[in-house]
Amino acid sequence: MPSRKFADGEVVMGRWPGSVLYYEVQVTSYDDVAHLYTVKYKDGTELALKESDIRSQSSFKHRKSQSSSSSPSRRSSSRSRSRSRSPGRPAKGRRRSASQSREHKEDKKKTIQETSLALPVLVLFKPSENNTKRYNGEPESTEKNATSCIILEQKLKPDLEIKRVLEQYSLRSRKDDKKKEEIYSEKKTFAAVKPIEKVPTKTKELEFGGRIGTFMLILLLPATVFYLLLMCKQEDPSLLNFPPLPAVESLWDGRVFGVILLWFFLQAVFYLLPIGKVVEGLPLSSGRKLQYRINGFYAFILTAAAVGVLLYFQFELHYLYDHLMQFAVSAAAFSLALSIYLYARSLKAPEEELAPGGNSGYFIYDFFTGHELNPRVGSFDLKYFCELRPGLIGWVVINLAMLLAEMKIHNLSMPSLSMILVNSFQLLYVVDALWNEEAVLTTMDITHDGFGFMLAFGDLVWVPFVYSLQAFYLVGHPTTITWPVAAAITVLNCIGYYIFRSANSQKNNFRRNPADPKLANLKFIPTATGKGLLVTGWWGFVRHPNYLGDIIMALAWSLPCGFNHILPYFYVIYFICLLVHREARDEHHCKQKYGLAWERYCQRVPYRIFPYIY
Repeated sequence: MPSRKFADGEVVMGRWPGSVLYYEVQVTSYDDVAHLYTVKYKDGTELALKESDIRSQSSFKHRKSQSSSSSPSRRSSSRSRSRSRSPGRPAKGRRRSASQSREHKEDKKKTIQETSLALPVLVLFKPSENNTKRYNGEPESTEKNATSCIILEQKLKPDLEIKRVLEQYSLRSRKDDKKKEEIYSEKKTFAAVKPIEKVPTKTKELEFGGRIGTFMLILLLPATVFYLLLMCKQEDPSLLNFPPLPAVESLWDGRVFGVILLWFFLQAVFYLLPIGKVVEGLPLSSGRKLQYRINGFYAFILTAAAVGVLLYFQFELHYLYDHLMQFAVSAAAFSLALSIYLYARSLKAPEEELAPGGNSGYFIYDFFTGHELNPRVGSFDLKYFCELRPGLIGWVVINLAMLLAEMKIHNLSMPSLSMILVNSFQLLYVVDALWNEEAVLTTMDITHDGFGFMLAFGDLVWVPFVYSLQAFYLVGHPTTITWPVAAAITVLNCIGYYIFRSANSQKNNFRRNPADPKLANLKFIPTATGKGLLVTGWWGFVRHPNYLGDIIMALAWSLPCGFNHILPYFYVIYFICLLVHREARDEHHCKQKYGLAWERYCQRVPYRIFPYIY
């Protein structure tokens, strides 16, 4: 194994990926497996560099121009020349030496090269946008809009024409031509390729309380689901009224587990149907982009048709209500088995396919957070499939089963107004998620988190059985509300949905195409990664406006259940805690990723989720 050349904490000169520019960086760590140095630039940006892209500061010390510009023989011959000068030569005070003339030409050429290097950086919005300005001594702009880059390109066009003329009529050696061709080829590569991402290394900062915290969560998450379902069955679902534990044998039913397997298989078949468009996800650490088929909404339509056929043939859908606990246990067992399979297969996955947050080397932690980023069986992406299909569509089916159970148990000709509101609000949420399925490709779940127990249990158990808690509660604890109250709750839900959808659409459209004319009025802070941080629109109001809309909708889902018990408000309480924790994770990752640009964004947008509060 080769020994490392640079030590941790050493200040060296690192080449910016895709360019010929070197900047002062500090070595923070070294990966013995990938043989990469993690370095930190002055603005806080961290990248992984090869040893060949790093040089010591001593190698950048300037040499005297005379010693480098002329050979010893030429210097000795110059001493023997006559001091007399011809009439055409300038006076001594104005005369410039050959070396000085060459230095002047080199400086001029260097300035033109730096100008041409800046063009693809500024026009194409590439990684060195933040850094090259600072190190070249240029003033740093904190905000840009979509038209500013075009104006700058037009301003630089005359300089490029001057450069072309100078190069056409200048005298230079073939060696200089070769160097210029190498520089030009590197510039073309820099302008064409996407930003080089950091190759996944060992996870050093553990989240969720580390190994102990993740171990406790593996036990507490299933226990919480079972506790909530048992409480909803109680006549008095008070927190102090702990429900009696059911017999263990009553929690398992082979037929129920068969229904869970059939449901998962049916959704997988819908996922594999050749309908819907195929899109590319965000670039991976290797630069490769995975392809995803967007057909979740079609899967929902086909599922609705299948459920309609069952109801037509008098299938008792309220069977779900009578055996909901058994369904939850079977789904938990299936998610556990899936998690074990995912971790086992991840042990053979290549290093570049591991999740950046789930590669700690600790079994429990990696098992919980997910060791492999995008586990696939052929073209079947397991994480992407589970993210929206079985759990989210299953949530709607369970809600419908609760609605039918309420009508049967209470002998109602139509569902209660509270049940209608809960079903309608949550149906809108699910349909919106499936209609805008492509947006999930930019979320942290897809781009950062591996697929392990956390997402497997969350997608297949927590979402369908906890998110349907309000409908399950209303079956055993009917609540009557008036039409004016229902109208007020509906308005609240619409406000939350509008904030949630418009904020997400604004972010997704900007990420997909920052040059979209429809987004020309949006201002952003450029970053060293090539992405911009919006400081106008919803994202200039708070840092996570989509979270704000989510929380408002969660409150609207709970209000139809009344105020007799806190149990139906578990969802909104949990959701606030979840989003505050996720916001803290986002802050940490964005600080590492964007460096100084993120600090400027936080100064411009001080509130995280709740304006003037948090």
